[in-house]
Amino acid sequence: MPSDKPLERTIYVGPFVHSKTFDELELCEDGAIGVDEKGKITFVDRHGTGVSNRPGWESAKVVRISGKGFFFPGFIGPDSHIHASQYPNLGIFGKSTLLDWLQTYTFPLEGSFSDLEKARKIYNRVVARTLANGTTTAAYYATIHVPATNLLADICQTRGQRAFVGRVCMNSTLSPDYYRDESAEQAIKASRECIEHVKKIDPANELISHIITPRFAPSCTKESLKMLGDLHRETGVPCQTHISENKNECELVKELYPESKSYAGVYDDAGLLTDKMILAHAVHLTQEEKELIRDRKSKISHCPASNTAITSGCCRVRELMDTGIDVGLGTDVSGGFSPSILEVTRQAIWVSRHIAMHEGDHVKLSTEEALYLATRGGAKVVGLEDKIGGFDVGKEFDAQMVRLDEVQDGDDELDDEDGPVDIFGNESFENTVAKWVYNGNHQNTVAVWVKGRLVHQTKKFAA
Repeated sequence: MPSDKPLERTIYVGPFVHSKTFDELELCEDGAIGVDEKGKITFVDRHGTGVSNRPGWESAKVVRISGKGFFFPGFIGPDSHIHASQYPNLGIFGKSTLLDWLQTYTFPLEGSFSDLEKARKIYNRVVARTLANGTTTAAYYATIHVPATNLLADICQTRGQRAFVGRVCMNSTLSPDYYRDESAEQAIKASRECIEHVKKIDPANELISHIITPRFAPSCTKESLKMLGDLHRETGVPCQTHISENKNECELVKELYPESKSYAGVYDDAGLLTDKMILAHAVHLTQEEKELIRDRKSKISHCPASNTAITSGCCRVRELMDTGIDVGLGTDVSGGFSPSILEVTRQAIWVSRHIAMHEGDHVKLSTEEALYLATRGGAKVVGLEDKIGGFDVGKEFDAQMVRLDEVQDGDDELDDEDGPVDIFGNESFENTVAKWVYNGNHQNTVAVWVKGRLVHQTKKFAA
């Protein structure tokens, strides 16, 4: 658990890496980042002089990287799309596609969250696990249960993770009778209760926000979507949902909403397609839908691991961004098999390369571009680009310390503490970062900070 002691001025000394632009990383091998008592970055020194001769910082606390490693911004989604309640089903999807996967695995698990002790056990674990993987900001789907959804918000605040916590709304008869809202009115009432709870625990939304969450169009009646759109407009609370994940789903939406021009049009007609909407997946959008989403300034969470696992399809991220849509990354636990945005970064690259084998190299995502999606891109998706996403003066210090194992002469056996990335000493800084991107995991994330507060550490950091 993070300490509740007041923050002190701290200088983080050592190499750092962050995205300068969509396709360019800044690699600073001798840096110092000054963070004030409010958790904001006050200065960034790229020549290692920040400790010794910075006026007013002579007595600041100093955190140094020992060994091979670097500071990197916290992942945002990222995790911009994750079902916290589905965490126990991680890696369990059988031979399913989306609609039967929901009925077989997902709804029975989510329906059990009326048991608060079960919810507590699972939610504590998923927040701890995402923090350990460097995720400083997550957009969570909870369940239909108000007490359990509020519990997740409490846990995120206690553990110090930035979070958008959504009570899932689903009142259609296509949802199982044991797990759905009684009516559209009841869904709105329950969502209001969750909004009010977040106002009580975090009035200024410094860390926690509610997020209005219609599961997806087939789970909601037209009346429910319209009322959720009205609630969104009234409160200004952000929204999240799914769109065009699976071809059968898209056909079902056409049947259920024949009066709407498209799947995106369903949300637009309800008043939900705004600049505060996060749309997950977006695999099978038409060009007209892409342009509508762009015009409404809605955002997309790309979930490559999930789209592959449930054989939904390959999202063409380059086309989305070329259209002018902001894109971030989502694990989509438990459709996705890992709670790690680093793993999803790799998967985003692989998916783009599979598309490139058929459509040409112009659709590929580079390492630099994928890391942008995992940080600054995710910050745009959740509407926090002015606060987080990089090491810029004025931004809040959401960061992870990455440490890699240096192979020494005589190291013939692996130690239990060894991580998955071996550094032999002849790698350039650029290649060191690449080895982490393609081989790293949570063992390399030895400390995590949110708004300047230490929220996760391992023995390697304490040592």
